[in-house]
Amino acid sequence: MNRTALVVFAWLWVGLPLAYGLVELIRKVTALFTG
Repeated sequence: MNRTALVVFAWLWVGLPLAYGLVELIRKVTALFTG
């Protein structure tokens, strides 16, 4: 595995759960404020 692929994999490994968490947070906050 070359360095570029390793960097991309590392970003996805961190970024995907982070993005999922942010989406869930936004959904909960909008549900809280809209009722």
